[in-house]
Amino acid sequence: MVTRPEVLALIPARGGSKGIPRKNIRDFAGAPLIAYSIAAALQAEQVTRVIVSTDDPEIAEVARVWGAETPFMRPAQFAQDDSTDLPVFEHALQWLRENEGYQPEIVIQLRPTSPIRPVGLLDEAVKKLVEHPEADCVRGVVPSGQNPFKMWQINHDGQLEPLLNVAGLSEPYNAPRQTLPSTYWQTGHIDAIRTTTILDKHSLTGDVIFPVLIDPLYTVDIDTIEDFQNSARLIGDPRIKAVDPLRSRRTFPAKVSHLIMDFDGVLTDDKVYVDQDGRESVRCSRSDGSGITLLKQNSAIQPMILSRETNPVVTARARKLDIEVFQSVLNKDQAIRTLINEREVNPNEIIYIGNDLNDLVVLPLVGYFVCPSDAHPQVLRRADLVLNHPGGKGAVRELIEKILENKPVINSLKEAEQR
Repeated sequence: MVTRPEVLALIPARGGSKGIPRKNIRDFAGAPLIAYSIAAALQAEQVTRVIVSTDDPEIAEVARVWGAETPFMRPAQFAQDDSTDLPVFEHALQWLRENEGYQPEIVIQLRPTSPIRPVGLLDEAVKKLVEHPEADCVRGVVPSGQNPFKMWQINHDGQLEPLLNVAGLSEPYNAPRQTLPSTYWQTGHIDAIRTTTILDKHSLTGDVIFPVLIDPLYTVDIDTIEDFQNSARLIGDPRIKAVDPLRSRRTFPAKVSHLIMDFDGVLTDDKVYVDQDGRESVRCSRSDGSGITLLKQNSAIQPMILSRETNPVVTARARKLDIEVFQSVLNKDQAIRTLINEREVNPNEIIYIGNDLNDLVVLPLVGYFVCPSDAHPQVLRRADLVLNHPGGKGAVRELIEKILENKPVINSLKEAEQR
């Protein structure tokens, strides 16, 4: 059996940023900037411990809230504007060894200013380092945006001189791009370093460095306010799959007792039809209705509608489906708490499906939060499960089929009554 190495993720985050004050805990797309690095470490299979090295008590408190440890405070001499990373890592490793007897084999550096990391990047870097015992470090890189073989420098006479030369190729700056060596730019996403490289070689890279290639789409380095605003948009970019501290990682509940459904945008397509007399109508899916019938026939799970609206069409649809309905619910979180308390429902056995911002208040109160594929972007980001179908077009049926397939569920009234 292969022994799993002890891997420490160390996140350096000093408090004295001059360019952007309090940068490391400034909001970035709904969460503190440092939370993205913490989430990347916590979600990595290969990482065994996550520590933030900071000189700032407020940063330390935020780091703990988001799941990192702060067993020590960084000395002030290692938190200056001109401080380099090496003393920060040497201090952390020495403190952990002297105070805890803790000595990881590998240290991962995660810079908070590179928050957009591909899912699985940390595990890929650690595995590459383990697979290459000769390596001192694995560093994240992207293809260079500009080839340095076409770059120049100005000498003391004010003349241009080529920055680099290529053996066997005259005038590389005039050569086609395809004939030049490929070059790469180091990013702040990840450095996986052997502890011996830091302590014995007094280096964060050592002599033998292997690359882990990163898609340039993920290249973000937060230095200005504009960087915050522009980079935050990447979180919602469908082309990338980045670690997101707000994205839930809860698993599908082992038991389900209640399925609570929003109405508009879940059991409907979120459209309303109004005739000349002001009468409203909506469009629902027969497939969803059949799914609810299947749920009632094959389990003791109680489906119900929880709607903000007061509308006879909601009442009519609930009557047709023969399920319980609650309307005019302005505070859905209060309604969920009341249900839990009055009916003695285990909140972990509740699945809720909603599509809009007002549904998010119930997320921490239920065991699992689901949304249709066309839900609000913030709901899509935070849901435990995003369905393949849109609201009013099979989303509820898809969820019910998953519930019935995901045994065991509470499948008898007797069991439900005994709880």
